Amino acid sequence: MTLRRPPLSTEQLEAICQTIADTNVGLTGSEIGKLLADWHIPDVNPDMTKWKRLFNAFVSWQNRNQCSNNILDFLKSALHPIKYIGKEDVFEHRRHEVNKRLSFIGVEISEKGTLREVNKSHTITEAEERASRFKYKLTARNTHAEIFNYCENEILDENYFHTVFESVKSIADRLRSLTGLYADGNELADVAFSTRNPLVRINLLNNDTERSEHLGLMNIIKGLFGYIRNPTAHTPRLRFVISEDDALDILTTVSMVHKRLDRVI
Repeated sequence: MTLRRPPLSTEQLEAICQTIADTNVGLTGSEIGKLLADWHIPDVNPDMTKWKRLFNAFVSWQNRNQCSNNILDFLKSALHPIKYIGKEDVFEHRRHEVNKRLSFIGVEISEKGTLREVNKSHTITEAEERASRFKYKLTARNTHAEIFNYCENEILDENYFHTVFESVKSIADRLRSLTGLYADGNELADVAFSTRNPLVRINLLNNDTERSEHLGLMNIIKGLFGYIRNPTAHTPRLRFVISEDDALDILTTVSMVHKRLDRVI
């Protein structure tokens, strides 16, 4: 027997429809019409704006059937990954925005386009945490665990400015833990990676190639301190704009540093 899914609230349906049928990047009118027909949802106002057309169709069907089953089936079909080859960003944006709303009835649409059970969200914060698009992208890049240890709240808030700031601070903190030093910034990197008396070794420093690798990592760290930590510490956020793409690239570099520090000898 098919499980009857609870109805979605008017607010949830409206938000879902505005996402999935957005004027610029949402489903086309013909796609909406086909999916409604596929799932036997009457298209009660086919001449209306796309999201309102879809909203009215969903509300009418749900009022009559007192469940959300066919609506969820519509969403699964609309978010089937095979339709988004070459458009992964569109897929993830739509899926995560829809999942924020679905989490309030304890379900979400997976990366495979299937429906799966999750713990119900009871607050906006819980819904946002469960469906953070930024966190998903970092996870997909196999980002080092230290990034999440130091920046979890900033990542979930999609606060790119403070995420990169805290992530670079995590490198300094880790170097202090590895060396017992109390220094900071370039002084910390210079002492930790000194070739005469290194406190952090990533190789045996037996030849020019190994010394170049050793100093190269030190210079990457000093570059991050200079490029990110110092400007973000002294420049207002309004004047130091960091986009999502910028943040992902910077965090990937910070993650690489942490992975290399995992292998110190």
